Amino acid sequence: MEIKIENISKNYKDVKALENINLNIKTPAMIGLVGPNGAGKTTLMKILVGQILPTSGKITVDGKVLNKDFSYLKERLGYLPQDFGLYDELSVEQFLDYIACFKGIEKKRKEIVRKSIEETNLLEKRKAKIKTLSGGQKQRVGIAQALLNNPELFIVDEPTVGLDPEERIKFRNIFSKGSSKKVVILSTHIIEDVQSVCNYIVVLNKGKTLFSGPPNELIKRTMGHVGTVEVKSGEEDIIEKDFKITSSVVTPKGVRYRIVGEKLPKFCEEIIPSLEDAYVYCMLKEGDSLNEEFQTI
Repeated sequence: MEIKIENISKNYKDVKALENINLNIKTPAMIGLVGPNGAGKTTLMKILVGQILPTSGKITVDGKVLNKDFSYLKERLGYLPQDFGLYDELSVEQFLDYIACFKGIEKKRKEIVRKSIEETNLLEKRKAKIKTLSGGQKQRVGIAQALLNNPELFIVDEPTVGLDPEERIKFRNIFSKGSSKKVVILSTHIIEDVQSVCNYIVVLNKGKTLFSGPPNELIKRTMGHVGTVEVKSGEEDIIEKDFKITSSVVTPKGVRYRIVGEKLPKFCEEIIPSLEDAYVYCMLKEGDSLNEEFQTI
């Protein structure tokens, strides 16, 4: 599958939700779509799945224009929005069977439902009513319904918010399984999830692409802008005014800060950035200097 996003913009009256977004995506790809709340992530995904139309620009899927031939993508799409509805009185198996019927799956439907249940580790809960499930298990039901048609494009919006670390690991394993034959777009603000499974990262803020490329390239561009510095207790405002702080540890001498900034102080010890540091630096720049526009994935 090849998806071309060309100069996509979306305006809501005077608000620019997206501005000239360009991406060229090819199978296989595991993409982390990151940015703060209001960055435009959900708007971009809603345009991709046909829920809303862009104000300008064009998206093509395998050469077919999306808003003219959406049925082509619909057959190949699996989508889990941040807020999705479940029928509490149905069992997991009943709900997935219902969704399979709704998606037009007829041949081997029971086999497909069972496979989806197994892939999301819900086998022991297949007869349980949805209202009895935990939050993480309900999220897995949501993923199971998105996987029913074995999608070539799998889009998930903030799937691990509010989940404990063990449940998040399970989710990351589900996303990465079979990703060699899919395009997976994972929208999140949890950088650890992106670092664990994604081979490509797109950073959005205020509707603009700040960076698009491999995570290690973003880290490379942040070299020289991350360090640690220890200050005495009571002098913390010196650091807080000029730099973004990604961590702080109390020491016998004061507080040791991990800082990100355009120009580090002379008394700072430079260190190798993490992806989280690189993301913070990218947000700090808020410009085009880190962007690889119309990058092929």
